[in-house]
Amino acid sequence: MARYRKVDVVDRAIEVLDDRGLDDLSMRNVAAQMGVRASALYHHFANKQALLDAVADRILELGRRATEVVTWDAELRLVGTELRDAMLSRRDAAVLISAVHALGGGAREPQRRMEDALRRAGADEHLARVGARTLLHFVFGHAAEEQLRASGESDDFAVGLGLVLDGLLAAVHRTRGAGVVPR
Repeated sequence: MARYRKVDVVDRAIEVLDDRGLDDLSMRNVAAQMGVRASALYHHFANKQALLDAVADRILELGRRATEVVTWDAELRLVGTELRDAMLSRRDAAVLISAVHALGGGAREPQRRMEDALRRAGADEHLARVGARTLLHFVFGHAAEEQLRASGESDDFAVGLGLVLDGLLAAVHRTRGAGVVPR
């Protein structure tokens, strides 16, 4: 039996997700795909949820774009678009990533990046947290609906993302006393 690295297991789990869907993404099915017993996967993952967390994180990692973003609003737009694209890149990934995030496991990086961008804009901790979650919920909902309908409504997404970002900009302005918001 060959020894597998953690990333090998995760990548094979993504193949199972693509081929069979989220409902059939199990430790047993991933192990069968790898030609090992399910118990061999517990060396890397304590349980199925830990595997799902790692799969969501890997899908997001694969969806990252190599760019240097200077302004906070450009960072929010980039993270929102990357997240949507990653969620639509794999079968059932929209449901997987939003569920993993909601359960507090993986898929935390987009929210962290959004909060950081909002803090750079001058948002206090509360606004940064709520603003990032609001943006996440928009992206999660939009991507899930697109995936269920199998429709790529990117124009709709871009307009909606702009509306959410405009609202965040206004909220930052209010919390800073209508001062100049750094870009």
